[in-house]
Amino acid sequence: QVQLVESGGGLVQPGGSLRLSCVASGSIFRIHAMGWYRQAPGKERDLVAHITSGGSINYADSLEGRFTISRDFNKNTVYLQMNSLKSEDTAVYYCNAQITVWPRSGEYWGQGTQVTVSS
Repeated sequence: QVQLVESGGGLVQPGGSLRLSCVASGSIFRIHAMGWYRQAPGKERDLVAHITSGGSINYADSLEGRFTISRDFNKNTVYLQMNSLKSEDTAVYYCNAQITVWPRSGEYWGQGTQVTVSS
């Protein structure tokens, strides 16, 4: 009923930038929040950033202000601007959304996009 499709991942050198996008499609009544998580090899999936329909934002403490999340819920889209990338940012980045498909609300995940930071 709902699909999340991420784009924008790839290989970047340390200190570089990438912008991830995630578009939600399907029988969407309302998007309550969208966000990004990441999972490095051998590690758990952790929150990167989260934004609600009202504009409230949470970031992982470890990001040190390098990442910026934004959203255009009219386009069912969330973005993650990643600057000053470090090797430890290498991970699969997953889009997450809390969406109402009338009459029920649920949590949805994208398939993930690989971000590799390496020289």
